[in-house]
Amino acid sequence: MGASFSWSKFNSMPVIGIMRNLCLSDISHILPLFYSSGLTTIEITMNSPGFEEGINYALETFGEKINIGAGTVCTEQDLERALKAGARFIVTPIVNERVILMCKQSGIPIFAGAYSPTEIFKAWSSGADMVKVFPVIGNGPEYIKAIKAPLPYIKLLPVGSVSSDNCILFLQAGADGLGIGSQLFHKSYIQNKDWIALSNHFSLLVEKVGSFKRYVKDETITP
Repeated sequence: MGASFSWSKFNSMPVIGIMRNLCLSDISHILPLFYSSGLTTIEITMNSPGFEEGINYALETFGEKINIGAGTVCTEQDLERALKAGARFIVTPIVNERVILMCKQSGIPIFAGAYSPTEIFKAWSSGADMVKVFPVIGNGPEYIKAIKAPLPYIKLLPVGSVSSDNCILFLQAGADGLGIGSQLFHKSYIQNKDWIALSNHFSLLVEKVGSFKRYVKDETITP
C-alpha cells in the first residue's frame, strides 16, 4: 500500500481537511495549494462521485507528502473499498466497533465518529486512535471542554462547525485536532477558480494553528 500514515505530519499540523464532492480537476488544483500552505492531512469522503479516482490521484501526486485517507466509512464493505483504494487512514461518522477492530488489526489509524459521552467513550475503548466528535454544532468549544473534564485522556477531533474563525477556541477547549470541510474548502473560491484566495485561506488557518501550538510549547517549557 506504499507509505503509511505519518503521525509526525499530523501532529505538526493537527488538521484534517475534508474533501467532499470535489471533481478531479478541482482536486488537482487544490492539492498543491494544500501542501504548500503547510497542511498535512486530507480526507476524501466515500460518498463523493469518483471517490477511488480522487484517492488514486492524490496518492500518485502527493502520497509521499500528505496523509491521504477516506471518510464517511460506515460499514465493513466501505472499509474494504477504502483500503483497496489505498486510504492510509479512516474516518467514520459513527461508532462501528467491527470497523474499528478491522482497522486496528490492519494497522490503519481510525478517527471514529461519536457525539455523546457514552459514544465517545465506547469509540475510544474500542480502539479508535482519535474520536471524531460529530456533529459539533452550537457552542462547540464549550461541548469539547465539557467532555474533556471527565475524560481528559481521550483524544478528540471536533468536526462540523470548525473554521479559521473559531479554531483557536476549539484548541483552547482541549481539542487534540480539527476536522474542517466546507469551511476550509471555500465553495465560492473553488467555483470561481480563485486559487490565490483559496491558498491564502489555507495559510491563514495554518498560521493560527501554528501560532497556538508554538504558544503552548513555549508555555510548557517556561520555568
